[in-house]
This record gives sequence, structure tokens and C-alpha cells, in this order.
Amino acid sequence: MKLRTPLVPSASPLSEDLDKIKKMEQAGAAAVILYSLFEEEIEAVAPECRVGPATYLGHITEAKRSVGIPIIASLNCTTLGGWISYARRITEAGADALELNIYKIPTRTEVTASTIEDTYIDTVRSVRAATKIPLAVKLSPYFSSFASMARRFDELGVDGLVLFNRFYQPDIDVEKKQVTPNLTLSNPADMRLPLHWIGILYGKIRANLAATSGVYQAHDVIKLVMAGADVTMLCSALMRHGITHIQRIEMDLVAWLEQHDHSSLRELKGAMSQQNCPDPSAFERDQYVRGLSSYTSLFPMRR
Repeated sequence: MKLRTPLVPSASPLSEDLDKIKKMEQAGAAAVILYSLFEEEIEAVAPECRVGPATYLGHITEAKRSVGIPIIASLNCTTLGGWISYARRITEAGADALELNIYKIPTRTEVTASTIEDTYIDTVRSVRAATKIPLAVKLSPYFSSFASMARRFDELGVDGLVLFNRFYQPDIDVEKKQVTPNLTLSNPADMRLPLHWIGILYGKIRANLAATSGVYQAHDVIKLVMAGADVTMLCSALMRHGITHIQRIEMDLVAWLEQHDHSSLRELKGAMSQQNCPDPSAFERDQYVRGLSSYTSLFPMRR
């Protein structure tokens, strides 16, 4: 899938509205990832179901008719049968690609890390066999060896890895003594985690790499492309600043490239990855020690 720019709105409530999808295209979005279809909602009692499969599949079809940019579906299931069934139906509805939003929080102490990893692998292998459209996997960073997991997904033939999913983290209402939902928008500092791992993985796997979380400005996009990103996804920035913020980022990208005598972002791709940067150890443990040293030098301890 060839995209005009790396600027792609990620799954969010914004894509529930067809007019907003049209505005994303007008603002310069290279593709749009639709909000996620959740298996829990499909299986819920009708009045509690926010969106059923028929509505979601119809939305894909209508979006394809309304815009010229790729429409990428997002799927989040709890059973292997659900993953396979809805992946096929999404393909039939005409989606250009599918993002597997795998979101699993293991809470049982007897479940081992290898069991969780194998569940992820089995899910992706099954969906890959069920559909021929481009397939991306949106992952969390919480694997004991993330580089190994990335390689395993790559070997299954996925077309892209999306780094990273932000896990739901509840809060506690101390007055009501209740655990409460607490979904917060990302901030620019959240970009550091995907930048770190994209920089490590660039050149080591075949799959394309997409960054999500904390992408707000043109400089964020430039940094991520330098690390090796093919796509930089936008969500919180659009929720805060509006859909037209896509156009502002692209204008600033063009201005930066002209100022620095680059004809395109392709010239920067992977230039500061671990594979290509002057100091590869900057992505490893050595950098942690240097970071601590630089911090203490700025704020020397008083005796």
C-alpha cells in the first residue's frame, strides 16, 4: 500500500462520522483507520451494543464510496473464532487493510508469558490465513523480549507493526470507593517509546513500522521517520486540535524539508536508526547510564 505521506489518523471516535472522514481526506490524511469493532460489544445485549457488525461493515462500504484514500478497519476480538469470522467479513466489505488491535491483559498468575505469546501468534497466524488484504498488528510493549516477538510476527507475513497500544489504566474514586474508567489522551513524551523500538527494529524485519502515541507536530514525524517509521499515526493531536491539524503538520513538514535541502522524507528514512546512527549503543543500556550522568551534571548533589 503506497501512501502519499506518513500522516494517518488512527482508530478513534472521529472516524465514526462519515463527514469527519471526508474532512480528514481534505486535510491531507494519507489513509484513515476506522474505530475498532469490539467482539464484546457484538456479543452484548442489543441495548448495550454501541455498534453491531452490520453497522460497522456498512460504514466501511460507505467510507470506501465517499473518499479516495485507503480505509483500514480495526478489529479487537476475544475469541479465535471471532478474529477469523470478522476478519473475513471486513475483507468482504471492501476494507483496504486490517489492523488487529490485540489488547490482552493477563491477570491470572498461573498463565505464563509463553502462553500469552503463543496466543498472540496463533491469532495472527489464523487471521493471516483468513484474509489476503494487508494486515497490521497493533501491539503493546509489554513482552519480555519484544524484538523476538516482532520477528515472529514478521515471519507470519504481517505487513506492518503498529507501536504501541496504550493499555487501559483505571483510577480509584476514594469517596465512592469505586474503580473508575480513566482514559487519557497521549502527550508528546509518549512518542519516545515507539521511537525507541522503531529505531531498534528498522532494518531487522521486513514488515513496515508505524508509530502511534504522542505524535503532535512535524518534528515528531521527522524524528520517527529518521528512526525508521513508515507511518506516523495521529489521534490525540486531532482530538485536541481538530482534524485540520493534519494540514498544519504537513505544511510544517514541507517547510522543514525545504529549509534543510531535502526533497522528500524518504531521504531521512532510518538515518538515525540503530542500524545507521553514529552511536548504535544509544538505543541500549549505555544510554541509560549517560542519561543519568547528564541529569546529575545539570543538578549536582549538594553535600
